[in-house]
Amino acid sequence: METLSKEPPTAKIIETEAVVIRFSGDSGDGMQLTGTLFSDTSSILGNDICTFPDYPSEIRAPIGTVAGVSGFQVQIGSREIFTPGDEYDVLVAMNAAALKVELKKLKKGGTIIANTNGFDSKNLRLAGYPENVNPLEDNSLENYQVISIDISHLTKECLKGIGLSTKETERTKNMFVLGLLFWLFDRNIENALTFIKEKFSKNELVLNANVEAIKAGNNYGDNLQLFSCRYKVNPAKLPTGKYRSVNGNQAVTFGLIAASMKSALPLFLGSYPITPASDILHELSKYRNLGVKTFQAEDEIAGVCSAIGASYSGCLSVTTTSGPGMSLKTEALGLACILEIPLVIVNVQRGGPSTGLPTKTEQADLFQAFYGRHGEAPIPVLAASTPSNCFEITYEACRIAIEYMTPVIILSDGYIANGTEPWKFPAEEELNPIMISFISNPNSGNGHYLPYKRDEKLSRPWVLPGTKGMEYRIGGLEKQHETGNVCYEPLNHEKMVRLRDEKIRNIAKTIPLQKIDNDIQNAEIAVVTWGSTYGSVKTAVKMLTEEGIQVAHIHIHYLNPFPSNLGELLKKFDKILIPEMNMGQLAEIIKSHFLIPVIQLNKIQGQPFTVAEVMAKVRGLVN
Repeated sequence: METLSKEPPTAKIIETEAVVIRFSGDSGDGMQLTGTLFSDTSSILGNDICTFPDYPSEIRAPIGTVAGVSGFQVQIGSREIFTPGDEYDVLVAMNAAALKVELKKLKKGGTIIANTNGFDSKNLRLAGYPENVNPLEDNSLENYQVISIDISHLTKECLKGIGLSTKETERTKNMFVLGLLFWLFDRNIENALTFIKEKFSKNELVLNANVEAIKAGNNYGDNLQLFSCRYKVNPAKLPTGKYRSVNGNQAVTFGLIAASMKSALPLFLGSYPITPASDILHELSKYRNLGVKTFQAEDEIAGVCSAIGASYSGCLSVTTTSGPGMSLKTEALGLACILEIPLVIVNVQRGGPSTGLPTKTEQADLFQAFYGRHGEAPIPVLAASTPSNCFEITYEACRIAIEYMTPVIILSDGYIANGTEPWKFPAEEELNPIMISFISNPNSGNGHYLPYKRDEKLSRPWVLPGTKGMEYRIGGLEKQHETGNVCYEPLNHEKMVRLRDEKIRNIAKTIPLQKIDNDIQNAEIAVVTWGSTYGSVKTAVKMLTEEGIQVAHIHIHYLNPFPSNLGELLKKFDKILIPEMNMGQLAEIIKSHFLIPVIQLNKIQGQPFTVAEVMAKVRGLVN
């Protein structure tokens, strides 16, 4: 509900619970940085936020074309926010192509801030508009508030005489936009200025240019009465604590570091760069002061094999990748399974198959995580639901890997890896302990070390190489029970296969029971989600409940093994709806595990679900 407060001289202030802004332009227009700085500032001011960076795969996509449009979307709110929003309240369009791509999702009556320099005849032609048609001039946008500004010209004017080349000046226009948006949404510019001063501390000329552009954009909004209103979004009432804005890849990094500290194990990452997982490698490399070792391998296979070697030597070992890289790591994952060695594998999913859609999101690697190895090679699978949840899931994956002596797969995806939200710093006492004990003495009655003698969890012992009297054989050939010697005996092979499988099943005893996310027990319909569909479905279910439609939401973080009560819980509902950004992979697994019918809602467009899509499907089931 919107309420009007006292009108200042230039524009009335509209207080609103939430607002959605889309920054859009060429991939070289700096929309990602602009959106990030605006979002971070809003987070610092206490708003809840959810962001969605959306950009082309090419490093420099075709300038001026619809294929080259790069967007950054953020929803900021004074209440809890779980999605970047279905439709935009404000659209910043730096050129004609951006307007053409984004207009369909702008709310009627919404605001368009258009850079008129990007609507000249050349840009209109590249965007595919008919000759002599300019949407800023033909009344086709009469249902919107259109603010036409020659941002490029104004940026050049405010930087005249500063010493930048024409090309460098043009690159600064995104900072003019940022300053203008800070004014429009009543944001203080100081946090952005601090970032700029740190980022360009070694280039005073560029630093000064960006600072002047932000100030000029802010003053432009303040001095010219172009806007009929400004927006005010009050701080959200979040649980008390210390917060920072974090994206999913950063949260994975922090989860790994926390697990390393809690377990007192040195952290090693062996990886090969791949979109959208590369930032985990980049981020971790900043923490050498904490003893973190990062190795950029020559390929995906070398990355995972180096991590296996580091795990053998006593490290908390990790390898990160996306779908195609996961395929290349498959054989080594089988080796980690038969060695029964702790290893964390992070798969930041993207659109496939093959190279597919490198910068777009998808959930199509679940079957691969479950079954994508030869032989019987079970691996636990966990999936993160939001950017901040990546911390918790990563920490938990490390615990399972160490305590059960097994590789563990974490499924993230491009949507939550690049998206941001506020993250509350956990206190150390809030983190579960990670039990680690290297064996240093023989564990048999006759004074020998038995590397595959198991504890009550069926986990084998971990020994540091070089420990006197504790030598043992490693490799990919089948192990003899307890001794670890190479053994081809048929009954031994079956025994080892069953023991490895039972060990993974035992994990269900130490993970939480499955709960209903919104605590609605008596609904006929339950919507079951995993991964990044969480936010859209949570919002949709909340809105449906407010309409009087009773629907339960069950979100699964532990996918293999499932929580021990999941089957019993699902059978309480008449209808099970499973939305997925794939062809129905969890749906097939649920049907085969629990022998219950499910209803699928599938989207494979490289884009996340909208709230409206989920609500429409549920309403259809009710009716």
